[in-house]
Amino acid sequence: MKVVAMIMAGGAGTRLTVLSEQRAKPSVPFAGKYRIIDFALSNCVNSNIYNIAVLTQYRPHSLNEHIGIGKPWDLDRAAGGVRLLQPYQVGGGTQVWYRGTADAVLQNFDYVRGLRAERVLVLGGDHIYKMDYAKMLRFHDENRADMTVAVMEVLIEETDRFGIMSVDEELRITAFHEKPKERDKGNLASMGIYIFNTDVLEQRLLASSADHPDLDFGKHVIPEMIRDYRTFAYRFEGYWVDVGTVDSYWQTSMDLLDPASQLNLYDHSWPVRTRSQERPPVKLGPQARVRNSLVANGCIIRGQVERSVLSPGVYVSPGAMVRESVIMNDAWIGPGAVLDRVVVDKEVVIGSGARLGFGGDFDVANKLGPDKLWAGISVVGKGAHIPPNVRIGRNVLINATIEEEAFAPFDGFVPSGETV
Repeated sequence: MKVVAMIMAGGAGTRLTVLSEQRAKPSVPFAGKYRIIDFALSNCVNSNIYNIAVLTQYRPHSLNEHIGIGKPWDLDRAAGGVRLLQPYQVGGGTQVWYRGTADAVLQNFDYVRGLRAERVLVLGGDHIYKMDYAKMLRFHDENRADMTVAVMEVLIEETDRFGIMSVDEELRITAFHEKPKERDKGNLASMGIYIFNTDVLEQRLLASSADHPDLDFGKHVIPEMIRDYRTFAYRFEGYWVDVGTVDSYWQTSMDLLDPASQLNLYDHSWPVRTRSQERPPVKLGPQARVRNSLVANGCIIRGQVERSVLSPGVYVSPGAMVRESVIMNDAWIGPGAVLDRVVVDKEVVIGSGARLGFGGDFDVANKLGPDKLWAGISVVGKGAHIPPNVRIGRNVLINATIEEEAFAPFDGFVPSGETV
């Protein structure tokens, strides 16, 4: 049976603030050496699915460069492989952007038809998890389903973040509630992973698109199909996280350092593949102290690193301390600098003696984005330059490419909740 995977990778990911300002959310670095989309791509290959389309739209350059022709995932194939599909001009020269998740699939249905695929697997490109899609496909076929939705149990207090399914004893879906405010709809949450019979999906997309130009799976397609088709819920009991916020991104990174973490990056039977740069080995200086951390190739550590994740090429100077932080590629941390609960994007320079994540004001939310930075984590955008000896509080947002002069109005101290 021929299966095609359609990976949704066009979202802006605004809740990640500056981390997704210059790149699509699925291309945000994760766990030292990976990108978020590596997990969906690796799941496909490990499940023996080799016909994959990645649907991109928002700032796709970093994602396009990372995926390329798919060689790291064994997807550089004459037959099958990975294709990067972006919005294109239609008749009359009109440019039509993807207006919803289902609309993105509809606009590229010629690709599905050309493959003569019998099943369409729809995935999000911004989730961290390992999953054998072959098991879900067997469940779909055994139940003669027209649509199957992967679900998992979540905490009742988190149900307003997800689409919630009601099912009968045979796991047939009886109702769907999109991010319900009430807490009485159950706790089976949609994971944004769907399997459709190709002919049924095409019929539904064409029938619904006239009334819903912003055609979306959660808002339109799933509720309509529950009424008229055989729709089932596939229970998933492994590790799955939506890293769509700074808090969840940071927390998931810290979870990797837990000896009991459910996400095992060292499982040779289910490898997570990525495009890696050739870098020299990690170098630890005579004063280096590293404890409970992930440190990627090319890092030079002469200071202290505790419970942190360092991407390739990070330099930690003598006397510097990095604690409970995520540091991306080629950041330079000056002598005596202290970082505590900070996410630092690529190519950032942190001056000597600077302190980021200073003080105990964990509950002072960012003034410009209180719904984005509120958990005590400060974020530094790509290429920013932090001046020496400055003190920066909690929930502070430092924009990309900011120069040292931008800190002058703060007179050496950026209070918690500010934006530079």
